[in-house]
Amino acid sequence: MATKYIFITGGVVSSLGKGITAASLGRLLKSRGLNVLVQKFDPYINVDPSNMSPTQHGEVFVTDDGAETDMDLGHYERFIDMNLPSACSTTMGVVYDRVLRNEREGKYLGGTVQVIPHITNEIKASIRRAAEEAHPDILITEIGGTVGDIESLPILEAIRQMKRDLGSENIMYLHVTLVPTLAASGEAKTKPTQHSVKELRSIGIQPHAIICRSEQPLSQETEAKIALFCDTDPEAVIQTPDVSNIYEIPMMLKAEGLDEMVADYFRLECGPARMEEWEALVRRARNPIYNARIAIVGKYTELPDSYISVCEALKHAGIHHQARIDIDMFFSGSLDSPEKAAEALAGYDGIVVPGGFGTRGIEGMIHAIRYAREARIPYFGIGLGMQLALVEYGRNVLGLDAGSEEAHPDRRDLVVHYARKNIAVAQSTFEKNGAMRIGSCVTCLKGASKAGKAYGVSEIRERHRHRLEVNNAYRQMFQDAGFLLSGLSEDGEMVDLIELPEHPWFVACHFQPEFKSRPNRVHPLFRDFIGAIVDRKRG
Repeated sequence: MATKYIFITGGVVSSLGKGITAASLGRLLKSRGLNVLVQKFDPYINVDPSNMSPTQHGEVFVTDDGAETDMDLGHYERFIDMNLPSACSTTMGVVYDRVLRNEREGKYLGGTVQVIPHITNEIKASIRRAAEEAHPDILITEIGGTVGDIESLPILEAIRQMKRDLGSENIMYLHVTLVPTLAASGEAKTKPTQHSVKELRSIGIQPHAIICRSEQPLSQETEAKIALFCDTDPEAVIQTPDVSNIYEIPMMLKAEGLDEMVADYFRLECGPARMEEWEALVRRARNPIYNARIAIVGKYTELPDSYISVCEALKHAGIHHQARIDIDMFFSGSLDSPEKAAEALAGYDGIVVPGGFGTRGIEGMIHAIRYAREARIPYFGIGLGMQLALVEYGRNVLGLDAGSEEAHPDRRDLVVHYARKNIAVAQSTFEKNGAMRIGSCVTCLKGASKAGKAYGVSEIRERHRHRLEVNNAYRQMFQDAGFLLSGLSEDGEMVDLIELPEHPWFVACHFQPEFKSRPNRVHPLFRDFIGAIVDRKRG
């Protein structure tokens, strides 16, 4: 059958959970036997999300094919349990860039380039490109930003036109909006939703369903009022009040009948939603037996979404072991001495140092790693967390003047340096980014290792995002001193995994394993990291 398109917009305020809504609906439709793809279309003018600060926009998510994307793609992958291609992430910056390149190449034959039709046509082409490459039954497209934003207007106009281009029977609009409750009166207020839908209708889009975000469940009277003033059926007013676990949202939407509404509207021939596996993981999450306190020591802690995939992967491991995961963020710059690190991290069951770039907060991470190693607390280093594990060990065990070429260029012993294969082009900050090792790469594992045991195979594929590598001149020195190089690149030239065999659990990897973890298929390294903590609690 021809691909059906669902567009999800947001109103009133940002960060309402459009991404979780899109991902949850995708999960439900997939469970009905449909082939589903989820896509993000962002209104910002940045061409490359990798150049955006994590403290402003959350983490940069990486796909198998090496695209650096908005963090919402991580939600999509986790919920629908599939690896998405780079075509599932587009920004208006990319759209404008393509149109301007076309103009410079003479493809518009000297005509005046305008928002309509040139920009809107490119938006439509970008949306349909994902469908043409993957041929899904359903393509769900989340439109970033909020209705009323100037940046979003060309996107909204483009998705309005798609109803004309493809036929209304192939297009469905869902609108996520906030229904606030006044604390003084306890009354839910519908006026913001009414104005949001009015704004959407003024540009020619009538939502087929309104998904209401609220702190508490809404009364039938409130639902009826929204339906009346927004000109929609009462059954199409979908409630999603706050929950303690985002993985409960698909079940909530199912109870509200959203997937059934979609199937009826598109006249889809599909079975009922089979959510037994999902229901089981939600039950495990609700009934923990153990508790694990995890400290994440990073440099982008101003915004917790900077490490959203790491946090979710830890929670997946908690679900697997039926353990509640309590996560605290520590800005590494505040741990400016070994004593401060030890004082701050005392009492935590596990320590994670995640990825990052630059020099800020580096020494605090090194102090945290030293504390985890000496106090024999389970430690998981990711990306930068692996690089600094080598720096810490080099300084405090091997007696080296150890450093990283990025963070400590004046140190004598650069145990981590820019990738030698790319050193000829790594002459400036911009070019160093261009020399990055990114996307899915093969790692060969040593079976007699914690990593080998975790994966249970000899060869894996993981997603990388770094421009530094272990300096091979120091390999033997680290191995002789007790470090196990448990994972190497396919050609054996690059170290991807390290561990201390005598430590209860001290494992670090150069790739980003959090990007491949799923609530129903926890990543092996996160599983065994939390497993080591649970084993210690069992005694």
